[in-house]
Formats: sequence, structure tokens, C-alpha cells
Amino acid sequence: MRNLFISIFILSLTLEVTAQKYYAYVAAESEDEVALISFDGEKAHVEETIEVGYQLTEIEGPHGLTIDPSGEYWYLTMAHGNPYGKIYKYSTSDNKYIGEEELGIFPASMQISKATGMLFCVNFNLHGKMVPSSVSVVDPLSMSEITKITTGSMPHGSRISPDGLRHYSVAMMSGELFEIDVLSLKVARTLNLDQDKMDHSKMDHSKMDHSKMNHGMEAASSKMKHSMVKPTWVIPHPDNKRIFVAGNGSNQVLEIDRNKWEITKKYPTGNGPYNVELTPDGSKMVVTYKSDGTTGIWDLNSGKELAVIKNSREVSHGIAISDDSKVAFVSIEGKGSQPGSVDVISLESLELVDIAEVGKQAGGITFWKRE
Repeated sequence: MRNLFISIFILSLTLEVTAQKYYAYVAAESEDEVALISFDGEKAHVEETIEVGYQLTEIEGPHGLTIDPSGEYWYLTMAHGNPYGKIYKYSTSDNKYIGEEELGIFPASMQISKATGMLFCVNFNLHGKMVPSSVSVVDPLSMSEITKITTGSMPHGSRISPDGLRHYSVAMMSGELFEIDVLSLKVARTLNLDQDKMDHSKMDHSKMDHSKMNHGMEAASSKMKHSMVKPTWVIPHPDNKRIFVAGNGSNQVLEIDRNKWEITKKYPTGNGPYNVELTPDGSKMVVTYKSDGTTGIWDLNSGKELAVIKNSREVSHGIAISDDSKVAFVSIEGKGSQPGSVDVISLESLELVDIAEVGKQAGGITFWKRE
């Protein structure tokens, strides 16, 4: 009888784990829609599709998504504007619009510092000249831009350190990694990822006002240094000691030692690594190989690639990982008239579990919660 009770108890625990739901938001850039996706452990489902934007005759391009630390609000960048894009704020309780603010040209990825509560959004400047762009600092409560911090050309991958004190972004065209002090709102350090003759790792940027610098790139774009690495994403490790950068042009993921401020390891990847995310427990790295239409899963302890998963269609884009490190949600753009999709990947079995169909050019994606 005792064994029977034990078996029933174990079965109830198994059912409880299986029954929990995961939720993620994904933006469809060519539809002006955001979809709320749920996953119950077996099937992915579109819970709701939210229409976004205000221009009825124009596609405004919802691009980046983030959730505030409390989980009560989600934020969306609208990349297209005349010429500037915007950031919108919505409630997670009912997905209703709350407010907006105008930012720079083509605002892209963003995240909120848990230390100060300020939101940091990179202005990718896709449609502008190849000159240094900026990171917008926004107060999410008042939805007002506090300042713009000048960085490099085509900044992307806005992410904040686990302690909330440092902001990281990479400049795709100028090939630089930027570290911003969240408290002083100034660039603290810059690392040249192409490792050319100018060694930024030996430079002290702590007392330099980057907002007044032009980095020697205000002239014609022909004088602009075009990066061979073409970094497109950056993510700090949960241990706060390492930073990982996607080298879209070099087919590598670069590992940077945060204290030494130098590249210490290079992971050879598939073609066109675009986004990189790490599991909250710090054990795995997930990379979208945009040119191959695949997703790679790496073991960070061994430094080996565990699996390469063929995505549901071509042009892999963003990644969101559940807070229990078990599930990855991968947005897939698709090509031409194809709809976008969200591939749900088990990080335990290392396989594609299910697919949710969403609007065209699925891009920005963020994990919300599980229940």
C-alpha cells in the first residue's frame, strides 16, 4: 500500500510539471501585430493577437519587445517613422495600450535595469547614414526619454548585466562592444571586436564624454570602418563575469571576459549567427543561425555544440528562454509571403516540440511567465 501511495504522489508531481504553461510575446514586423503565445509542455497556441500602431495605411514595423521586471507591462519598439520610431507601453493583464514616446531612427532591442528602473533602447538607424547612433534612456513610468547616449554605427542587442548596473550593446557596422554605466549614463568602456590597430581595451573611457565624440565617422560613409565581425547581439552571462556576442559576419560567437575586457574564446558557428541567449542557470547558450535557418544549442561547461535544430522555415531571428531554463521560443521570419512562426524547442531533449503560426516577419520575442 505504501508503494502505491508513493507512485501516486510521483505521478501527481509529474502531472503538475507537465500541466504548467509558458507564455511569450512575439512581434510580426510586416503585419503590425504582436502575438501572445502559450505552451503547455506539448502544444503551442496563439492566445491573442494584438494589433499595434496608429497609421492605418503604413506598416510601422513592430521590432523589439521586453517585459518589465515586475511582469506587469510589456514594451514594444515601432521601427518605422518619419523619420523617428517610437516605443509603446502595454499592460500584460489585458494587453491594452498605455502610452508611447518618440525615440531615434529605427529603435530596436531594449531592456529595463532592475537597479534604476530605466529602460535602455538602441536606435539601430537602419535608414540613416553610417554614422554613430545612440542608446535612448526612457523613464517607463512617465514614458519620457531622459537622454540619448552616443555609441557606434547601427547599435543592436540592448542587454543589461544581472546586477542592473551595466548596459551592453554592439555596433554592427563599426564592430564595437559598448558598456554604459547605468548610474552615470555614460559610456564606460568600448571594445573593438575586429581587433584592428586601435586597441580600445587599453583605453580609459571612464572620464570621456562620448555624447560629444564623433568617433571620426561623421564624414562620408566611405570613410566609415565596416566591421568584418558585424556583431548583431550581446548577452551578459548570469555569473556577471562573461559577455557573449554574435559575430554575424565572422560566423562566430565571441566570449569576452568582463574584468579583462578582452575576447577570451571564439565559438565557431553555423552561417549568420544573429541572436544569442543564455539559460538563466547559465549552463546553455542558444544561437539562431539566420542564414542557415537553424538554431544551435551549446553546452557552456564543455564548450561543445549539443545540437543544431532545423527551424520550421528559413530566416531564424530571435530567442526567448523560460525562467526555468527548460524551453526556448525562437521566432522565424519566413520569406516572401510566408507567415512567421515561433518554434518551441525543448532544452532538455534538444528537439523541436511544436510550432505556432504568427504574422509575417516574426522578429522580436520575449518570455513573460509560466504558471
